[in-house]
Amino acid sequence: MMDLLFFAQLIGFMSFVLGICTFFQKDDKKLKIMMVIFNLNHLVHYLLLGSIVSALSALLSAFRTVTAIYISSLAVALVFIGVGLSSALYFSESIWDLWSMLGMSIGTYAVFVLKGIKMRIAFLIGAVCWLINNILVGSIGGTLLEATLITVNLSTIIRIVRDNRKMPKVEESVIGH
Repeated sequence: MMDLLFFAQLIGFMSFVLGICTFFQKDDKKLKIMMVIFNLNHLVHYLLLGSIVSALSALLSAFRTVTAIYISSLAVALVFIGVGLSSALYFSESIWDLWSMLGMSIGTYAVFVLKGIKMRIAFLIGAVCWLINNILVGSIGGTLLEATLITVNLSTIIRIVRDNRKMPKVEESVIGH
Protein backbone atom coordinates (compact mmCIF):
# COMPACT_ATOMS: atom_id res chain seq x y z
CA MET A 1 0.00 0.00 0.00
CA MET A 2 2.85 2.38 0.79
CA ASP A 3 4.34 1.77 -2.67
CA LEU A 4 1.05 2.78 -4.29
CA LEU A 5 0.93 6.00 -2.28
CA PHE A 6 4.56 6.73 -3.18
CA PHE A 7 3.79 6.12 -6.87
CA ALA A 8 0.68 8.33 -6.63
CA GLN A 9 2.74 11.16 -5.13
CA LEU A 10 5.42 10.67 -7.82
CA ILE A 11 2.75 11.09 -10.51
CA GLY A 12 1.59 14.17 -8.59
CA PHE A 13 5.08 15.64 -8.81
CA MET A 14 5.04 14.97 -12.57
CA SER A 15 1.80 16.98 -12.67
CA PHE A 16 3.62 19.72 -10.78
CA VAL A 17 6.23 20.00 -13.57
CA LEU A 18 3.66 19.69 -16.39
CA GLY A 19 1.41 22.30 -14.79
CA ILE A 20 4.20 24.84 -14.50
CA CYS A 21 5.14 24.27 -18.15
CA THR A 22 1.48 24.73 -19.08
CA PHE A 23 1.02 28.13 -17.50
CA PHE A 24 4.31 29.54 -18.77
CA GLN A 25 2.78 29.44 -22.25
CA LYS A 26 1.88 32.87 -23.61
CA ASP A 27 0.18 31.36 -26.68
CA ASP A 28 -3.39 30.22 -25.88
CA LYS A 29 -3.29 27.17 -28.18
CA LYS A 30 0.02 25.90 -26.76
CA LEU A 31 -1.37 26.46 -23.26
CA LYS A 32 -4.41 24.31 -24.07
CA ILE A 33 -2.33 21.49 -25.60
CA MET A 34 -0.07 21.37 -22.54
CA MET A 35 -3.15 21.48 -20.32
CA VAL A 36 -4.51 18.29 -21.93
CA ILE A 37 -1.29 16.41 -21.17
CA PHE A 38 -1.26 17.79 -17.64
CA ASN A 39 -4.90 16.81 -17.00
CA LEU A 40 -4.38 13.23 -18.21
CA ASN A 41 -1.42 12.87 -15.86
CA HIS A 42 -3.48 14.36 -13.04
CA LEU A 43 -6.29 11.88 -13.80
CA VAL A 44 -3.93 8.98 -13.05
CA HIS A 45 -2.68 10.74 -9.92
CA TYR A 46 -6.17 11.20 -8.48
CA LEU A 47 -7.20 7.63 -9.31
CA LEU A 48 -4.17 6.36 -7.40
CA LEU A 49 -5.11 8.58 -4.45
CA GLY A 50 -8.66 7.20 -4.56
CA SER A 51 -10.32 10.54 -5.27
CA ILE A 52 -12.96 9.66 -7.86
CA VAL A 53 -14.49 13.15 -8.16
CA SER A 54 -11.03 14.71 -8.61
CA ALA A 55 -10.17 12.11 -11.26
CA LEU A 56 -13.48 12.77 -13.02
CA SER A 57 -12.76 16.50 -12.89
CA ALA A 58 -9.33 15.94 -14.47
CA LEU A 59 -10.85 13.73 -17.19
CA LEU A 60 -13.53 16.30 -18.02
CA SER A 61 -10.86 18.99 -18.00
CA ALA A 62 -8.86 17.05 -20.60
CA PHE A 63 -11.92 16.51 -22.84
CA ARG A 64 -13.09 20.07 -22.55
CA THR A 65 -9.64 21.45 -23.30
CA VAL A 66 -9.29 19.36 -26.48
CA THR A 67 -12.75 20.55 -27.53
CA ALA A 68 -11.87 24.16 -26.67
CA ILE A 69 -8.87 24.09 -29.04
CA TYR A 70 -11.38 23.90 -31.91
CA ILE A 71 -14.56 25.46 -30.51
CA SER A 72 -15.24 28.63 -28.52
CA SER A 73 -18.82 28.41 -27.32
CA LEU A 74 -20.65 29.28 -24.14
CA ALA A 75 -23.24 26.59 -24.95
CA VAL A 76 -20.58 23.87 -25.15
CA ALA A 77 -19.00 25.18 -21.93
CA LEU A 78 -22.36 24.92 -20.18
CA VAL A 79 -22.77 21.30 -21.36
CA PHE A 80 -19.38 20.36 -19.88
CA ILE A 81 -20.16 22.25 -16.67
CA GLY A 82 -23.56 20.57 -16.41
CA VAL A 83 -22.12 17.08 -16.96
CA GLY A 84 -19.36 17.79 -14.49
CA LEU A 85 -21.55 19.15 -11.73
CA SER A 86 -24.17 16.44 -12.05
CA SER A 87 -21.45 13.74 -12.07
CA ALA A 88 -19.77 15.30 -9.04
CA LEU A 89 -23.02 15.41 -7.13
CA TYR A 90 -23.64 11.75 -7.97
CA PHE A 91 -20.14 10.52 -7.03
CA SER A 92 -19.30 12.82 -4.13
CA GLU A 93 -19.25 11.45 -0.63
CA SER A 94 -19.18 14.86 1.04
CA ILE A 95 -19.46 18.51 0.11
CA TRP A 96 -15.65 18.73 0.27
CA ASP A 97 -15.44 16.52 -2.83
CA LEU A 98 -16.93 19.33 -4.92
CA TRP A 99 -13.91 21.67 -4.88
CA SER A 100 -12.29 19.96 -7.86
CA MET A 101 -15.47 20.16 -9.91
CA LEU A 102 -15.85 23.84 -9.05
CA GLY A 103 -12.29 24.39 -10.26
CA MET A 104 -13.02 22.37 -13.40
CA SER A 105 -16.17 24.41 -14.05
CA ILE A 106 -14.34 27.72 -13.76
CA GLY A 107 -11.58 26.39 -16.03
CA THR A 108 -14.19 25.17 -18.51
CA TYR A 109 -15.78 28.60 -18.74
CA ALA A 110 -12.30 30.08 -19.14
CA VAL A 111 -11.13 27.85 -22.01
CA PHE A 112 -14.39 28.09 -23.98
CA VAL A 113 -15.36 31.70 -23.48
CA LEU A 114 -12.38 33.76 -22.36
CA LYS A 115 -9.06 34.63 -23.97
CA GLY A 116 -5.75 36.13 -22.93
CA ILE A 117 -5.62 37.81 -19.54
CA LYS A 118 -9.29 37.18 -18.69
CA MET A 119 -8.78 33.45 -19.28
CA ARG A 120 -5.74 33.41 -17.03
CA ILE A 121 -7.54 35.35 -14.27
CA ALA A 122 -10.28 32.72 -14.33
CA PHE A 123 -7.56 30.06 -14.11
CA LEU A 124 -6.29 31.82 -10.97
CA ILE A 125 -9.70 31.51 -9.34
CA GLY A 126 -9.93 27.88 -10.42
CA ALA A 127 -6.45 27.27 -9.00
CA VAL A 128 -7.68 28.30 -5.56
CA CYS A 129 -10.44 25.67 -5.80
CA TRP A 130 -7.96 23.01 -6.93
CA LEU A 131 -5.56 24.05 -4.14
CA ILE A 132 -8.25 23.41 -1.56
CA ASN A 133 -9.09 20.08 -3.23
CA ASN A 134 -5.46 18.96 -3.30
CA ILE A 135 -4.96 19.76 0.36
CA LEU A 136 -8.10 17.77 1.20
CA VAL A 137 -7.14 14.68 -0.87
CA GLY A 138 -3.51 14.68 0.30
CA SER A 139 -1.88 15.50 -3.02
CA ILE A 140 1.56 16.90 -2.22
CA GLY A 141 2.50 17.61 -5.84
CA GLY A 142 -0.96 18.99 -6.57
CA THR A 143 -0.82 21.32 -3.58
CA LEU A 144 2.62 22.58 -4.56
CA LEU A 145 1.43 22.88 -8.13
CA GLU A 146 -1.58 25.06 -7.44
CA ALA A 147 0.36 27.30 -5.05
CA THR A 148 3.05 27.68 -7.71
CA LEU A 149 0.58 28.10 -10.58
CA ILE A 150 -0.99 31.07 -8.87
CA THR A 151 2.44 32.74 -8.91
CA VAL A 152 3.37 31.56 -12.42
CA ASN A 153 0.00 32.61 -13.83
CA LEU A 154 0.34 36.06 -12.28
CA SER A 155 3.83 36.31 -13.81
CA THR A 156 2.48 35.36 -17.25
CA ILE A 157 -0.33 37.91 -16.95
CA ILE A 158 2.26 40.59 -16.15
CA ARG A 159 4.38 39.53 -19.16
CA ILE A 160 1.35 39.71 -21.46
CA VAL A 161 0.44 43.17 -20.14
CA ARG A 162 4.02 44.34 -20.68
CA ASP A 163 4.07 42.89 -24.22
CA ASN A 164 0.77 44.62 -25.02
CA ARG A 165 2.11 47.95 -23.75
CA LYS A 166 5.17 47.63 -26.01
CA MET A 167 2.98 47.19 -29.10
CA PRO A 168 1.80 50.50 -30.58
CA LYS A 169 -1.93 50.96 -30.59
CA VAL A 170 -3.56 50.88 -34.03
CA GLU A 171 -5.18 54.29 -33.59
CA GLU A 172 -1.91 55.91 -32.53
CA SER A 173 0.06 54.40 -35.40
CA VAL A 174 -2.58 55.49 -37.96
CA ILE A 175 -2.79 59.00 -36.54
CA GLY A 176 0.98 59.26 -36.36
CA HIS A 177 1.41 58.62 -40.13
